[in-house]
This record gives sequence, structure tokens and C-alpha cells, in this order.
Amino acid sequence: MQLLNFPSYDFRVKNSQNKALIFDLIRKKFIVLTPEEWVRQHVVIYLINDKKYPQSHINVEKQIVINGLKKRYDVVVFNPDGTIHLLVECKAPEIKISQETFDQIARYNLDLDATYLMVTNGMSHFYCQMSKSDEKYQFLKQIPEFSR
Repeated sequence: MQLLNFPSYDFRVKNSQNKALIFDLIRKKFIVLTPEEWVRQHVVIYLINDKKYPQSHINVEKQIVINGLKKRYDVVVFNPDGTIHLLVECKAPEIKISQETFDQIARYNLDLDATYLMVTNGMSHFYCQMSKSDEKYQFLKQIPEFSR
């Protein structure tokens, strides 16, 4: 797999039925290793190792219903009170981050109401903080480390 713009991490990878699989710490099982999954797994380890988010607060690839349509978010980090701290949208490295990508995460966030958003293709990372009062987002250089 392609080197990404993240620190170097060790992953459990195996082959099964001619498919590469990667172990997902959150789902606790091996997942088919697609380019998007490669990015998602880097994000999860980055949040745990580098930003100190508790593994128990992270959720991966869950279905949500938005405007009557079934969608899936990539990664969510919950606050201890159950509200959503961070919503992450992952794209494969060859997918350019565009306004459409931000529109997608913004639509999801209308229902999820996360404080922070992260959009990444593994090469470029964008972070923003939501202002609920004026429904705008402010770009940040980083997302904050976990604090209790």
C-alpha cells in the first residue's frame, strides 16, 4: 500500500482468498484492505496514538439515515457524555479533496452535530471546528488532543 502523510504505524495485515486484509482495532476483525480502508486505519491509529483519544470513544463505519437516505460515516469520536466530538470523512489517496467532500461531511454533520470535522485522503488533511451559532466552520491546523 501507498505511504501516507501520517506517522509510520504497525498494522496487522494478512492475505485470505487472494485478498489483503487489515485488522481493525475498533471493529475487532479483519477488513478488506482497500485504499480508503488504508486511510481509515491510519486515521484510527493516529487518533489513538498521537491525539490520545480512547479507543472506547471511537466508532467506525456505521450506518446513519440522513433525509431518509442510508449513509455511512467513516469515523466518529464520542465525548464521554455521548455527544459527538469529531466526525471524520476518509477518501482513497487518489481522490482529490473537493468542495463536494466538504459538502458531504457538512450534510452528515447536520444530523450528527460534531464539534470538529476532519477530511482526509491520507495525503492531505483538513480540520475544522464547527460554530453551531452561525453554522460556519473555521479551519484549524490540527484537531485538539483528547481532554477529559
